Amino acid sequence: MTQSTSDNQQPLFGVIAEYDTPTAIYNASKKVRDAGYNRWDTYTPFPIHGIEKAMGIRMTKLPWIVICATLTGLTTAILLQWWTNAVDYKWLISGKPFWSWPANVPIMFELSVLFSAFATIFGMLVLNNLPLFSHPLDLKERFRRVSDDKFFLVIEASDPKFDHGATTELLNATTPVVLEEVRDERTSSTAVPKPLVYILLLGLFGSLVPFALFAKARSSTMREGRIHVVWDMDFSPSYKPQSDNIHYSDERGMRSPVTGTVARGHLNADEHLHLGKQENGTYALTLPSTVAANDDIMKRGKVQFETYCSPCHGTAGDGNGIVHKRAEALGGAWVPPANLLSDHVRSQEAGKLFNTITNGYNSMKGYASQIEAEDRWAIILYLRALQNSQGIAASELPEAERAQLK
Repeated sequence: MTQSTSDNQQPLFGVIAEYDTPTAIYNASKKVRDAGYNRWDTYTPFPIHGIEKAMGIRMTKLPWIVICATLTGLTTAILLQWWTNAVDYKWLISGKPFWSWPANVPIMFELSVLFSAFATIFGMLVLNNLPLFSHPLDLKERFRRVSDDKFFLVIEASDPKFDHGATTELLNATTPVVLEEVRDERTSSTAVPKPLVYILLLGLFGSLVPFALFAKARSSTMREGRIHVVWDMDFSPSYKPQSDNIHYSDERGMRSPVTGTVARGHLNADEHLHLGKQENGTYALTLPSTVAANDDIMKRGKVQFETYCSPCHGTAGDGNGIVHKRAEALGGAWVPPANLLSDHVRSQEAGKLFNTITNGYNSMKGYASQIEAEDRWAIILYLRALQNSQGIAASELPEAERAQLK
């Protein structure tokens, strides 16, 4: 064992003992623990199993700090949401209660985690006296091997039980390889330079300026748009309808479609199907070839007729629908719906009826945006069936139906 001392006048930080094996420092730790020292520590190149018990290290206070912060965050979330939703700004949504804890669980969870995370980080720093920019052991040449193959035990002079002679004798009894004093040889040159401290403080306060500007921008009204460094698609330049655009010769922001442009799916090349007209421009007399006159089309026409036409014209097509009845009951100026069973309507071409359904007539609006072209022809097919059913004589009915009338 080698023992060295120092005669310089630097303040004494403590006494350090060096060991070659984990077993030696483990046994030395138990002796120091039993001697009642409090301010001391061990330094090893790798973790030694059970050394925390040999040192008598108690459970850290950090979990208690974290649980208190977690409960604080939980309480804050509950009170915040209860106050905003059930007291300060009540807002009834679909008959739901103003305060119901299941709906507020996400915020309760988030604030609990947030508060506990901050408590963990800052609590750890405070309990470990961090950040510590320098330490007396940093200047010990032999101490550099602590990250390689040597084991060290240091008892600090600030320990209430520290006595230079008694402490040295105690460590001598643990048979260290080297035992020596540790002087606090740190000078002003090893401390953090004051200019650097001022620069760091200035940078800290300067970093708060952007956040202040952000807060001001969010709470104030500006005549011009906000500045976007990265022009994503959601903030790409655009022109409002009817606005000016100097980049075009007509200086209009809205561009006219190219001549002859037809939207996909709206070519409507079949004039008979989409306009109800023949090639010579006159109204078609029959249904288009693409619309078959069968029972399925007839049923489809009945559904469409009763949905869009019957409210005014009635289910029988006689113009006595529920809208007409209500209008008569209320009185006032009212133009009765046309009787679709009249000779005037019966004599109209199928194409003219199609044009009326498509574009409207008098106070009747057009239904082109609501009823597909094929369904408009289905309505005409069903209307012809209604007209025939109302105007036929009993003698013209089939024998089975005449028997039902008797």
